[in-house]
Amino acid sequence: MNILLIGSGGREHALAWKLAQSRLCTKLFASPGNPGIAEHAELVALDLGNHAQVAEFCAVQGIGLVVVGPEAPLVDGLGDSLRAAGLPVFGPSQAAAQLEGSKAFTKELCARHNIPTAAFRRVTSEAEGLAALDEFTIPVVIKADGLAAGKGVTVAMTREEAEEAVREIFSGRFGAAGAEAVIEEFLEGEEASFFAITDGHTVVSFGSAQDHKRVGDGDTGPNTGGMGAYSPAPVLTPLLEGEALERIVIPTVQAMASEGVPYSGVLYAGLMLTPKGVQLIEYNCRFGDPECQVLMQRYEGDLAELMLATAESRLATLPAPQFSPETALTVVMAAKGYPDTPQKGGAIDGLAAAEADGAKVFHAGTALKDGQLVANGGRVLNVTARGPNVTSAQQKAYAAVDKILFPEGFCRRDIGWREVKREAM
Repeated sequence: MNILLIGSGGREHALAWKLAQSRLCTKLFASPGNPGIAEHAELVALDLGNHAQVAEFCAVQGIGLVVVGPEAPLVDGLGDSLRAAGLPVFGPSQAAAQLEGSKAFTKELCARHNIPTAAFRRVTSEAEGLAALDEFTIPVVIKADGLAAGKGVTVAMTREEAEEAVREIFSGRFGAAGAEAVIEEFLEGEEASFFAITDGHTVVSFGSAQDHKRVGDGDTGPNTGGMGAYSPAPVLTPLLEGEALERIVIPTVQAMASEGVPYSGVLYAGLMLTPKGVQLIEYNCRFGDPECQVLMQRYEGDLAELMLATAESRLATLPAPQFSPETALTVVMAAKGYPDTPQKGGAIDGLAAAEADGAKVFHAGTALKDGQLVANGGRVLNVTARGPNVTSAQQKAYAAVDKILFPEGFCRRDIGWREVKREAM
């Protein structure tokens, strides 16, 4: 069958790479795509906000499955429009995508259904937000309610920092995403990411990962969209993964169905492993970026088959997803100035050499200019490798990084550091 993949980042390059391997895939299209995705798919220029145009393209090309990579088109209701046109879509409805599109929606759902998460307050103005800070101890977490492209979250270590975060959200910096805010209790513990696939009825585990959000080594500097990740995350033991599934993810899927907004697609749970047990930080309604890259490196099944079964509400007919026991680790190479003002246009060379020993370089923010690959975004490349443990995968990934010529780029040099430290003990 012909497949249309929506998106242009490293996550979508990883999905394209895996979808192209499917026995079901006759031809893969991607919109808008990137130079790396172009190795696996025909790139097409579609106005993703024009749902009728996308549906017409699918009809003309005989598309049998649409895979929506990023969150924004899902929150915009693209999946609903395409399903209304009779197309199988991997990704939740607009109403169900509120799990990511509105942090307050998720927190209130958790409160109604006793799903473990941090205490919170939803606030709709700067004055209300500043007053609500009195209800929380420091440190405290301040979040813009809507989609803020991986930004809009502050872990405030002082009252002054908390007040500034509230003011920033309501200043308009985050646009519509900052119309409301959520103030949350700070949770102590280690973070991990857990993924599940669901068709609204059946729920299956789809692996774990640990992301590195801070821009600098040692988890310093501002938050980013993610500077690297590895999978699996050993800190999320089988026991804790079972707890997350039974106490958080499955109850969420059941709650959404009971409230008339069934959820279908991948459900990405950001978790905090606290002394009181596993607690939900927040949900994403799509694969993480760069977590998707390490999951796809390890997934041993047919991705198109899995996604089509999910879209057609027959996930229960497939065997459980299988993964390589090896660790996959990805290092994000970003443009200097990221996350604030990344420098675009820097030349990139050496990718073939980087992949010579088995690493895979996924394109995140690249473009071709007069035949030269150049940086075209904040996060530019995802250099990914596998090994028997985190230490080995890390060594292989950085060996590949060091073969890439990207003078205007940088990366963290300690992705996986927590687990490398534990493996050395």
